[in-house]
Amino acid sequence: MTPDEIAKSYDRIAEQWNGDDFPQTNGIEQHERAIAFVRERKNALDIGCGSSGRIIDLLLSHGFDAEGLDISTRMIELARKRHPGTVFHHADISHWEFAKQYDLISAWDSIWHLPLADQERVLSRILGSLSKGGVCIFTTGGLDAPEEKTDSAMGPPMYYSVLGIPKTLQIIADNQCVCRHLEYDQYPELHLYVIAQRL
Repeated sequence: MTPDEIAKSYDRIAEQWNGDDFPQTNGIEQHERAIAFVRERKNALDIGCGSSGRIIDLLLSHGFDAEGLDISTRMIELARKRHPGTVFHHADISHWEFAKQYDLISAWDSIWHLPLADQERVLSRILGSLSKGGVCIFTTGGLDAPEEKTDSAMGPPMYYSVLGIPKTLQIIADNQCVCRHLEYDQYPELHLYVIAQRL
C-alpha cells in the first residue's frame, strides 16, 4: 500500500479514536517513562498524532510546546477541533521537512506504516531532528529481521513494515543516539516500544 492509501484507510476509521471504546491510557505510561529522560521541555512533536489528543494532552501537561503531524485528512480535522490552539501538520513524514529540532518526538504506532524501503531513511531523519539530549519514543514490531505485511485487523486494509531489532538499534547508534529503553509492552504480542536519546 502507498502512504496515500494508508491515509484513506485512516480517514475511514478516524472517529474510532474519539469514542469511549478507545483506551485513552494507551501509550501514556510509556510516554511518561520517555519524558523522564528529557532534559529540556520545550518543543515536542507527535508523529501520527491521530484524533484522540491523548499524547498532545500529556505533552502539554508537561510544559511542552506540542505539535502534531498526521497523513490522514480526517484525523487532522478532528485533532484541530480538539486542540484549536495547537499547530498540526497534515503531511507524510516521509517527505515532511523538519524546520526545527525537538526535545521530544513521539511516533507511537505510526511509522511502522511506512514502506519498508523508507524506514531507515525516515527513522534517521527523525533521530537527527532531536535536540542535544532530546528523546524519541516510537513503536515497531519485535522481530529480529525486516518484514512487511498487510492486513485488515482494524477494518480497512493497513500496511506495516519493520526493520527488526538489530537494524533498529544500529540506526539509533549511527545517529548519535543511545537506546534508553526497549520493551515488549504487550507480550506475547510483538508490540515493541523504544526510547532513544540523542547524545
